[in-house]
Amino acid sequence: MAIRRRPAAILVLLMLSAIPAAAEAEAKPPSAPSHVVLVVLENHEYDEVVGNPEAPYLNALARRGTLATRYFAVAHPSLPNYLALLGGSTFGVTGNCTECAATGSNLALQLSRHDYTWRAYMEGMPRRCFGEAGSGRYVKRHNPFMYFPSIAANAGRCAKVTTKRRLEADLRRRSLPDFAWIAPDLCHTAHDCGIGVADDYVSRLVPRLTRQLGPHGLLVVSFDEGTSTAGCCGATGGGRVMTVLVGPDARRGKRLSRPYDHYSLLAGLEDRFGLPRLRLARQARALPLGQDGG
Repeated sequence: MAIRRRPAAILVLLMLSAIPAAAEAEAKPPSAPSHVVLVVLENHEYDEVVGNPEAPYLNALARRGTLATRYFAVAHPSLPNYLALLGGSTFGVTGNCTECAATGSNLALQLSRHDYTWRAYMEGMPRRCFGEAGSGRYVKRHNPFMYFPSIAANAGRCAKVTTKRRLEADLRRRSLPDFAWIAPDLCHTAHDCGIGVADDYVSRLVPRLTRQLGPHGLLVVSFDEGTSTAGCCGATGGGRVMTVLVGPDARRGKRLSRPYDHYSLLAGLEDRFGLPRLRLARQARALPLGQDGG
């Protein structure tokens, strides 16, 4: 049986056409870094947000990402919840004190010691490492980093607790850290202003973040507390609140029906970065923040 031979000119063209593809494959840059971002809003129960027509963007995120339907704050008022998220305990704090301190390790210190980059972006904060009780629409009680001497008393770490201006610069330069904590101001968190104002703020911020999450990035949007005393696993807590995971590492439309709380979120963050769990996060069911978003 005779074998049909391709004309020499065609073979040359085929060989030449393969060269650019091979060269492009060799020159392809390494995978972009992935980032985890946490945005914390304020003082609304789950049912005040999920299904509320005044929060169309947050509800769109819930449909687009993974929604924890039984997620609870751990206490009232705000500060104990923020300390729980960062340090795995309320540290005996029962109010919004500004001179109290939380000693020992925390997520930021863990990340630093394991060579991960991190920053906490505080909207309204007048300058980085600002330690006063408040300024304009910024309040210290929504900034747990400044309660830990291991951060506030260390110049290098304290410089990472920074301002909205630095967030804008990092977004322009596409230089988000491995882990970013974003605290909007008193209005944009829905603390002093309505949920519609917070929803509008999130609708302008989140698309800029999700474009820079990277191939295995994850965005978490949660609330510090609600208005009830509902808590995880039958305990008294700080209310049932909305928590949603968005990004390449979140399953679209998935619902997490098991009970979780702020210790679960800290445990999930520590697991994701390969860090030992702190305090009550050791006992918590980790919020699944892996590459499948749960």
